[in-house]
Amino acid sequence: MAEAGSEVLALEGITKIYNPGKPGELAVLEGATLALAAGEVAALVAPSGAGKSTLLHIAGLLDAPSAGALRILGADFSRAGDGARTKARRETIGFVYQFHHLLPEFTARDNIALPQRAAGVARATAEARADELLAAVGLSARAGHRPAELSGGEQQRVAIARALANRPRLLLADEPTGNLDPETAGHVFDMLMEIVRGTGLSALIATHNPELAARMDRILRLDAGRIVTA
Repeated sequence: MAEAGSEVLALEGITKIYNPGKPGELAVLEGATLALAAGEVAALVAPSGAGKSTLLHIAGLLDAPSAGALRILGADFSRAGDGARTKARRETIGFVYQFHHLLPEFTARDNIALPQRAAGVARATAEARADELLAAVGLSARAGHRPAELSGGEQQRVAIARALANRPRLLLADEPTGNLDPETAGHVFDMLMEIVRGTGLSALIATHNPELAARMDRILRLDAGRIVTA
């Protein structure tokens, strides 16, 4: 367990080039560097198409950089194999996207239990953890409902609970309230921040909303493929 103030996520000189050396070559990230301390919540802001999602996918080990170094909890994942990356995603990282991506055929409880079951947790333990998280996001009464039976805000709250199911150390969120109306977005963000602060998570949250960004510890701006402090 990292101590408060220690580094949870570090990106150093991250470059991402699509179609390198071919027609249509596109450099999205060009030397992006950041460090996220334990318990720190940072906003990532940039215009659409500037590379926020690419950077989050690299930080979350869903994509590999073309160049640069990536560390999570001090471990170097710059050139890690699929097995090590999958293990880290399952045990260390939680993801929240703009669209909830819940499995439609499963209940809210099941959607939160499934990542735990994939990590080898017994069914009863996984379901108890799911119920605990549903209570934390105010959805205990909706545990048996499928996504289609939930409102947009409720679906996103379930998605946040699912991201926390395996007790990650790092939370990555890509416009987590961007698909919600302003009032619902405010409520969901309040709940997200309360949980993040209460559990001491480190979080990197991409948002277009300057009011939400201002509530985080630090604002990072992605500009011409590099990260600068706003």
